[in-house]
Amino acid sequence: MRVETYGDRQFLSVDSSALRLLAKQALIDINHLLRPGHLAQLAKILDDPEATSNDKFVAYDLLKNANIAAGGVLPMCQDTGTAIVMGKKGRLVLTDGHDEDALADGIRDAYFEKNLRYSQLAPLSMFEEKNTRNNLPAEINLYSEGEDAYKFLFVAKGGGSANKTFLFQATPSLLTHDRMVAFLKEKILTLGTAACPPYHLAIVIGGTSAEMVMKTVKLASSRYLDALPTKGSESGHAFRDLEMEAEIHKLTQQLGVGAQFGGKYFCHDVRVIRLPRHGASLPIGLGVSCSADRQALGKITKDGVFLETLERNPARFMPDVDEATLGGSVVAVDLSKPMKEILATLSKNPRTFGARRNHARLFQKPSSLLCRTRQNARRLCLRFLWPHHRGAHGFLCGSIPSRRRFYGDAGERQSVCPSAGSLRQTWRILSGLNRWPCRALGSRLHQKSRGARIS
Repeated sequence: MRVETYGDRQFLSVDSSALRLLAKQALIDINHLLRPGHLAQLAKILDDPEATSNDKFVAYDLLKNANIAAGGVLPMCQDTGTAIVMGKKGRLVLTDGHDEDALADGIRDAYFEKNLRYSQLAPLSMFEEKNTRNNLPAEINLYSEGEDAYKFLFVAKGGGSANKTFLFQATPSLLTHDRMVAFLKEKILTLGTAACPPYHLAIVIGGTSAEMVMKTVKLASSRYLDALPTKGSESGHAFRDLEMEAEIHKLTQQLGVGAQFGGKYFCHDVRVIRLPRHGASLPIGLGVSCSADRQALGKITKDGVFLETLERNPARFMPDVDEATLGGSVVAVDLSKPMKEILATLSKNPRTFGARRNHARLFQKPSSLLCRTRQNARRLCLRFLWPHHRGAHGFLCGSIPSRRRFYGDAGERQSVCPSAGSLRQTWRILSGLNRWPCRALGSRLHQKSRGARIS
């Protein structure tokens, strides 16, 4: 970057290499690191006496997963997501006009260089598709806003949480407290647990268009809109309803769904955003950010290229746990036996998970559960014995103590990040740029692919 003077004004000139580096490092970070606030919410579950053993097991497992991912080798989730970038370019910022290309190049670099899955499919015809083999195209939305800074939000949105995004075209008759709460309760239950709770739940009520509602849902679930006003006015601005947020959060705790298999922690938190609307319409949006809560802020200023500091030492959130206490009552399955004998063993030990009658029975129909994957039955059966945060573990009932210590896992080799509270603590400057003038990051080894832009 460099500052240039034209007439009586100073402009920030940003080279494409800065955009490329920022996008690359952002996608690498958010696939391996989480925000400290999210990790603190997981640790809070372990300290809550009202949390069920299922809630605590899931929270503990997710914390272990975060420690492994922090090592920078394996991502926190096998679905490494669709790359989404929102940029707000100040009026005094100059670029070469190919910002989307540079950002897409950085995203592609991240997926090429790290162990990140390519998830994007290109349609060759109506019913034939092929993997793009670089996780592009990305969703890149650029706006003009501000003065002499270029600000970004980077998100890696997995298919599971994206699939739990809904738009309901309701009617204005729903705008009473009791009707609205009853409506939201019904729709929240339809989210289920397929997208890996505990969720960050976002609800948007109102909006001048369907696309505006859904965009607000996405931003709210990433806590990007937390600084909105908390009261409305005749000017028609958006605002957060803090009372409704607290009420809906309490409602989610009483549903009994819990962190996947029954309990209290279906959601970490709730955001409720109220928007202006057309008098004849009442669109309502619902969406979540899942346990792979992947987003980070970035910015480019005259002082450098900055990326939000994520937690590089999640080990400090780990509890002191004797894992031998986590087994509980386990059904032993001999995987060397024929499938018929394995099914007979499972049939003799019916187990259910969850506190509500509408939860499915784990072993009610073992044949339908196992026979769908006969060729990989060993892996499926192992899930019963060695469950993870996506597996079935309704039979686990060991309690988890709340005392914490540093845990000797992948994250322990990382230095402890400072807490947020100042610009120096919240942001870290990205190295690798010769800022006066900027230099390219190297020859482009791969074909350029333009990110999809939505105006």
